[in-house]
Amino acid sequence: MLELFVDLLSQPCRAVRILLQCTGTVHTLRSVALRKGEHQTPDFTKLNPMNKVPVLVDNGFILTESDAILKYLVTRCELADHWYPAEPQRRARVDEYMAWHHTNTRVHAATVFILQVLIPAQTRSPVDAPALDRALLDLDQTLDKLESMFLRRQAFLCGSDISVADLLCVCELMQPLGGDRDVLESRPQLQRWRSRVQTAVGPAFDQAHSVLYTVRDRYRARTGQAKL
Repeated sequence: MLELFVDLLSQPCRAVRILLQCTGTVHTLRSVALRKGEHQTPDFTKLNPMNKVPVLVDNGFILTESDAILKYLVTRCELADHWYPAEPQRRARVDEYMAWHHTNTRVHAATVFILQVLIPAQTRSPVDAPALDRALLDLDQTLDKLESMFLRRQAFLCGSDISVADLLCVCELMQPLGGDRDVLESRPQLQRWRSRVQTAVGPAFDQAHSVLYTVRDRYRARTGQAKL
């Protein structure tokens, strides 16, 4: 039996959840509320001494880190080859993006969300505008690379079909939406890619992001930016 421990406000958690749900892979979802410190409890620490989510438990086998979990699930559950191709060069393209992802897409998109939403909410202080501007510039440079290096003339980041790399990436780029900021608003190429990802995974996309949409709606109400 597969058990997935997640907080769906976490981008990597959403990526794993989407893969399991859109492929119809049977699993049990276990909620770990980071805001309540549930990742610091003794029981969860026994599960993952790093105190992070997601965590996958497969009949007693415990696996941490979204990158490893996604790749494991494709093999373990015999999912369609396009998710993580067996052919060496196609697989290497997925590995190439996922290696780049952690110090580029992930850190820069997350920083925008942290500066605009999390820190002000936790400290009840105004947004550090200069820091946010720098973070947006860093993210903009990352978006340039996504377009020029990874998408180029292909439909998805690593080829003509969706892979686990697309899931990791799209969940990160959705995160600033929690501050009512669509970072792809002026990027038609990336918007089309995001639409293709949404179509490929179906209802699992919005279901996994429902918590983020709630954060966005609360942000709008708090800042007086509710849209008609």
